[in-house]
Amino acid sequence: MPQGEAEAVKYVDTALAWQTAETAVPFATVRIDDATVIGSTRFWNLERWAWPMGHPRHGRHEPDACEIGYTWLSRTTTIRTAANTEAKLLMLTHAFETWQALRVCFHTDARNQRSRAALERIGGKFGGTLRAHRIAADYTARDSVRYSIVA
Repeated sequence: MPQGEAEAVKYVDTALAWQTAETAVPFATVRIDDATVIGSTRFWNLERWAWPMGHPRHGRHEPDACEIGYTWLSRTTTIRTAANTEAKLLMLTHAFETWQALRVCFHTDARNQRSRAALERIGGKFGGTLRAHRIAADYTARDSVRYSIVA
């Protein structure tokens, strides 16, 4: 979660640059009741596979697989709400029904049991652990666990 205005601006600028490069599709998460932005999430790592000529999926622009991530929510306004689950459901519906994606992946910190349980509740299947995968929120090298949902 971006800390302060400068980090928020950089976060949004990066998301929009990735969108321009067609490597991500970012979203603001907005509470409908009062139109308050309570977070952000995005499709990213959009994979377009090299299907052979003549295959029904050859030449598609929509991704064959993607990841959902870079998700953060304001803790003060989203604790014990369905905001994250609803956002994921909307995104999964888009990925599988509109894009006809074959796989959607998620990564989370291996220590984050609440996030892991939430991914399992929405149908994510554990796919493995990526050791020292990226920097964690506490600025340590985190192990990431990978979950996926397939069409």
